[in-house]
Amino acid sequence: MRVLVTGADGFLGRSLVQALAATGEAELLVAQDVREVPQERRLSGVVYEKQDVRDASLVHALQGHRIDTVVHLASIVTPGRDSNRELEYSVDVLGSKNLLDACVATGVRQLLVSSSGAAYGYHADNPDWIAEDQPVRGNQAFAYSHHKKLVEQMLAEYRQRHPALQQTVFRIGTILGERVDNQITALFEKRRLLAIRGSASPFVFIWDEDVCGAFLHALRQGRAGVYNLAGDGALPIREIASRLGKPVLELPAGLLRSALAIGSALGISRYGPEQLDFLRYRPVLLNTRLKNELGFVPAKTSAQAFEAFVAARAAQGRPLKR
Repeated sequence: MRVLVTGADGFLGRSLVQALAATGEAELLVAQDVREVPQERRLSGVVYEKQDVRDASLVHALQGHRIDTVVHLASIVTPGRDSNRELEYSVDVLGSKNLLDACVATGVRQLLVSSSGAAYGYHADNPDWIAEDQPVRGNQAFAYSHHKKLVEQMLAEYRQRHPALQQTVFRIGTILGERVDNQITALFEKRRLLAIRGSASPFVFIWDEDVCGAFLHALRQGRAGVYNLAGDGALPIREIASRLGKPVLELPAGLLRSALAIGSALGISRYGPEQLDFLRYRPVLLNTRLKNELGFVPAKTSAQAFEAFVAARAAQGRPLKR
């Protein structure tokens, strides 16, 4: 394999490049990121390049390195304060289209993509467990969810028009790991966990090493398909609170929506009323196809991933438990 990884200096990218480099299975491994990768983070035998996934020069990089396999991780998962919807769209959607066109133009054979369970969207009529045949609907209010939907629709079109480009798409659940800090883990740091009356708000987790393991497995198997990537089972928000020994602040949906609207209007909260659906209608990913068709079984269940995360935080002197 001659492999190129986009978004290679992000959290998932660094872990995957390290895992790929350790196996020695790739004849060439190119790690691309929009930022220059510091020397202290560079690994021996890996070619590092500064490359914007939106730039037209991407096709020359694929051609020059004779790349046959691309792992596409570049995406804005947690926008910075200076970010905006236009920028996020240009990276997530237009950048993905630029990459797809470059792959087709240069004869890339295998494309692996990190999508998200957020592509299904946060909807009241989501089934209790979502399988891969459920339509990706996203949510207009959430840039990340909406963009993942658009990218998945684009990927489906390219599968029809360019079948020679084999696609493996992972719809990933909430990633936990020893060094994970994000919008969701911040919820578990609160003194009281927020619950919406009448909603279980279940979370499906996947350990970061299992995410890397799934990508490596797919690279070795060379099997196309769309797969939910999550550990077995789910943890409702009240069970998470119980495991952390924390009380639950349970609010009616209408009251919480009003509070979020006021906080957003006054500029004292970065979250608006749309965040209510993010908490209330979480897509719960069924991983049957991942195990039965791709043949990859995550080492940790959702509950085990959560407990490992809690233990790691305690070891770091940042305990989540009361």
